[in-house]
Amino acid sequence: MIPEKLLEVLKNEGVVAIATSGQDGPHLVNTWNSYVQVVDGRLVFPAGGMHKTEANIAKNNKVLMTLGSRAVDGFRGPGAGFLVRGTAAFIKTGPIFDMIQKKFPWARAAVEISVASITQTL
Repeated sequence: MIPEKLLEVLKNEGVVAIATSGQDGPHLVNTWNSYVQVVDGRLVFPAGGMHKTEANIAKNNKVLMTLGSRAVDGFRGPGAGFLVRGTAAFIKTGPIFDMIQKKFPWARAAVEISVASITQTL
């Protein structure tokens, strides 16, 4: 279940960080709140590059994601943020990919995160 506060954050622009683990250690990539779609309780967003992220996920699909927005009130005033733990997959065919590519024609894949836990951090 995606918390209402996180859905509110996604309606406001902010940066998203996605962390994977690979042979060289942790790896981070970024995207934007406005790119993240909620589909059946999963978080889905386009991948234009993200080649190292894709390679890491092929070997270890566990990911961490942080996202937030100053436009949404958090625990102590302006600014709410979240830590999402889950597993990820790169999708290159099918309805999820088609939905992402229709909205983001430059996408080479859709990244889908199946959420294990969501923690509000701000």
